[in-house]
This record gives sequence, structure tokens and C-alpha cells, in this order.
Amino acid sequence: MDFLEVIEKRHSVRKFSGRPVEREVLDALVRVAQTAPSSRNSRSTVFMIVDDKDTLEALSQMRDYGASFMKEAAAAVVIVGDETKTDLWVDNCAISAAFLQLAVTAADLGSCWVHVNGRPRLKNEPKGDSACEYVKELLGIKDGLRPYCVIAVGYPWQEQE
Repeated sequence: MDFLEVIEKRHSVRKFSGRPVEREVLDALVRVAQTAPSSRNSRSTVFMIVDDKDTLEALSQMRDYGASFMKEAAAAVVIVGDETKTDLWVDNCAISAAFLQLAVTAADLGSCWVHVNGRPRLKNEPKGDSACEYVKELLGIKDGLRPYCVIAVGYPWQEQE
């Protein structure tokens, strides 16, 4: 598939088939995302692959809206920024996440972005607990690193004809 086909084909997938994605494929997708440009080549983006079903279920609860579909994904890639490397870690994470989603599409897989940074866990309590702190605690992410988003990955569900 050429680049323009990938761009045209990419869309958010929130319903997955349940078929597992091989770890080698997930690792290859992250290697592509690691080639994304970063501010002054700071390489401030860190990638965490989650393919454990219990952890995916827990990630699906990071927010009470817009994340529930993650429990059905084969995997998720948590995009984390290293605040100690640059003040432009948010921008670097966003570029890396976009590269990841394009790589996912090129591999004939589906993905959907779930925003974490700056988002509350509960829609009706915007000043309450944050999705970022929930993800940090759940995954044991150390200080200086901030979850930016989570990309759900899997084979798209298709209706049977």
C-alpha cells in the first residue's frame, strides 16, 4: 500500500475482532513510530506495549467516556513523554502517535486514539482525578514521564456477510 493509500484508508476503529496481534508486529509498529521527528532530536517519546487482557480492561476504565472500547482491542500502545528531555514533549508525542497510527493502517490493522494528557477520569468532574495519574499508577510510570495518549490496536471487526 503506498503512502497516499494509507492516508486515505486510516480511520478510527473502535470495534475489534478479538484476534491477537503478534508481538513481532507490535514491536515493528513501535519501531516505525520511533522514527518520527522530535524537537532538536530529543527523542522524548517512550512507547509501552500493553497486550495483557486484564491491563487492557483496566486501561479502558481510565476515563468514563471515550475509552471503553479498549478492552476489546488486541493491544494498546501507551505514548509517554519524557518531560526532562524537552518542554516540547507533547508535540513530540503527538507526532509519534500519528506515525504509529499510519503504520498500523499500513499493516492492515485498526487503531483509535484515546487522549490522556489533561483529561479527567470523569466527564462530569473536570477538576477531579486525572486520566494521566490513573495510567501512571496503573502502569508504574515513573516521575518525569507523562502519559500523553493510548492507541488501541487490533484487527477491525467485520460484519459477516
